[in-house]
Amino acid sequence: MDQTYGDFRARREATVWQRLNRILRVLLVLAVWLVIVSLFVPPYKRLVQSRAEIDNLQVQVDEQQTLLSRQTREVNMLKTDVTYLETIARDRLDLMKEGETIFRLEPARAAKTKAASSARR
Repeated sequence: MDQTYGDFRARREATVWQRLNRILRVLLVLAVWLVIVSLFVPPYKRLVQSRAEIDNLQVQVDEQQTLLSRQTREVNMLKTDVTYLETIARDRLDLMKEGETIFRLEPARAAKTKAASSARR
């Protein structure tokens, strides 16, 4: 009987050590995994930030190209289209031809702003 008890105790202690070894291995694997992840997270964050910055810059480039094409078209029309040039010059300098009547309308935004401010009072 004494032999079986000692054998049982030895097996029980062995299983405890096996469990502790398994826990230690799991913790070691987790530690290695965390080290690997910590090495890759900062470059990944920089990559995401760089992509967002590239997208923002691309939007700015598109806006600038649109503005450039619009201004190029206007310069071209000012150089080649006499009627357009005359219309723009008369509009900006507030000039009119003889016998011409000019009606200037107030923009709708100003009227809405005045109405909103009077309604608040």
